[in-house]
Amino acid sequence: MNLEEKQLSFEYKFKGRIISLRQDKALLPNGNTATREVVEHPGGVCVAALTDNDELLFVKQWRYPYSEETLEIPAGKRDRQDEDPLECGKRELREETGATAQNYIDLCPLYPSPGYVNEVIYCFLATGLTFGEMSPDEDEFLDVLRIPLEEAVRMVLSGEIKDAKTQIAVLKVKVLRDAGKI
Repeated sequence: MNLEEKQLSFEYKFKGRIISLRQDKALLPNGNTATREVVEHPGGVCVAALTDNDELLFVKQWRYPYSEETLEIPAGKRDRQDEDPLECGKRELREETGATAQNYIDLCPLYPSPGYVNEVIYCFLATGLTFGEMSPDEDEFLDVLRIPLEEAVRMVLSGEIKDAKTQIAVLKVKVLRDAGKI
């Protein structure tokens, strides 16, 4: 069965610094039309940085939409849609934790909420870490923590870590570690 929907028209309802919102009219496979609301986002990266002691680097920060502190792996928005995801990941890791890595493994691109946003988050594993100075963005306030991999897995499974990209990365790192691939 053909599942493709075709854009017939679109209208921007909001254009912001980070996101834009458009309303589309789409042609459905059965010939009917439907309205689709799409949030456009340049995408982002996340980096599961694993120390030689099997600890993952986390940042604790305030997340305004949820009105709470979250525990996440280092992550950030791509400056442009065509920015190289790995270079963006290296930048975000260095800025948020002061770490640089000798090795990077592509864990996956992921779609955080494909029903309404076109954001793609590129997920990497970083190993062979060395540490220098942090340089967070001027509006970024965070604490860096090191959490043993096994403890991070427990925290994901118990719901203590709520961030989806972090959950996926932690569990993928655990599977790769257990399979002897890292």
